[in-house]
Amino acid sequence: MKRKQWLSAILAATLVISSAVCANNVVQANSLSELEKQQKKLDQKRQGIESDINKKESELKENEKNQAEAEAELKRLDLAIGDTDQKIREKREQIEKTRAEIEKLNKEIEALKIRIAERNELLKERVRSLQKSGGSVNYLDVIFGSKSFGDLISRMSAVSTLMSADQQILTEHEADQKSLQEKQVQVEEQLANLETLLAELETEMATLKKQEDEKNRLLRTLLQEQQNLEAAKLSLSEEQEIARAQAAANKKAIELEKTRIAEAQRRAEEERRKKSTNSSSNSVSNSGGSSSAPPVSSGNFTRPAEGALTSGYGPRWGDFHHGVDIAKSGSVPVVSAGDGVVIRSYYSNSYGNTIFIAHSVNGQVFTTVYAHLSSRQVSSGQTVSKGQQIGYMGNTGRSFGQHLHFEVHKGDWNGSKSNSVNPSSYVPL
Repeated sequence: MKRKQWLSAILAATLVISSAVCANNVVQANSLSELEKQQKKLDQKRQGIESDINKKESELKENEKNQAEAEAELKRLDLAIGDTDQKIREKREQIEKTRAEIEKLNKEIEALKIRIAERNELLKERVRSLQKSGGSVNYLDVIFGSKSFGDLISRMSAVSTLMSADQQILTEHEADQKSLQEKQVQVEEQLANLETLLAELETEMATLKKQEDEKNRLLRTLLQEQQNLEAAKLSLSEEQEIARAQAAANKKAIELEKTRIAEAQRRAEEERRKKSTNSSSNSVSNSGGSSSAPPVSSGNFTRPAEGALTSGYGPRWGDFHHGVDIAKSGSVPVVSAGDGVVIRSYYSNSYGNTIFIAHSVNGQVFTTVYAHLSSRQVSSGQTVSKGQQIGYMGNTGRSFGQHLHFEVHKGDWNGSKSNSVNPSSYVPL
């Protein structure tokens, strides 16, 4: 009777263990299946990134074409402005030359006026000397004072010659003055015309400069767009490299998961055999990090570094902080928050020395990021264990003081960080 009860107990225990093993196998199979699904999604994401990069390259080429056209137009405007400047200088020289001619003519006119005035005084003196008796009496004295008819003719001829000569002088002076005045009017009209042309040219110059300013603004816009596109392309290239590395890390994680499942099945089968023969054994091993590294906690993740939590996850400085900051002075070790595979260990312009690690927790992929490290002690593709030292806290990249910027992503990392989660919800901080 007792033997029968003992056999029943063994059979029940065996059934329970077998059920547990089967259930565990189902969970592990689901875990592996989930990893493979995420791997396919990652491959699709990588293809999408490559497509985006090709698009950015096409936009860059189009931008370069537009920029070349703008530069050609700007060069044409520069030549036009130079030609206009030369015309303005020539017109100004003509204006200065005309003004000098006007000034010269004005001096000549003044000199002629003086000479005319002096000659007028001389003629008046002559008339006064001839007309001391007033009016035409003097002419009668000249005529009747002649001694003979011949003398009379001579005197009359002399008076007539004298008066004609004086009249000729006056006529010539008046003609010269009139001619000079006409020239002055002509030159002043020419000057007015030149000044009008100069005003027109200066207006054209202002128009051309305005166009040049517009082109300069366009050029600056194109250059800014060029820089933005190049930055976007660089960001996509970096994301592409991380995606490639993440794909490789996920493949390795799948292989590790397969190995872990096989090992778990082997151990479960071994445990079942031991239970069935009423024999069992347990072994526990513990290992601790260095005294300066954080103690390894239970659970899926452990704290990555010692120090004060100086900045949390969420809105910060008008932006969104997709991780937490842990700060401490001195030589501070940084450890992997969990078992996983190093996706990428490299230097980033923004994050400085950075490490990305992929973790698989019951079929769910997590990605942890460790940024601003002073140094890195693991390489891409390397397998790491929870609590294993991967580097030292630092101040590299866009950092203001020694600290660890730590991120957790539920899924793959991406440039928009849409998969980021609050590390405090998964890691004991």
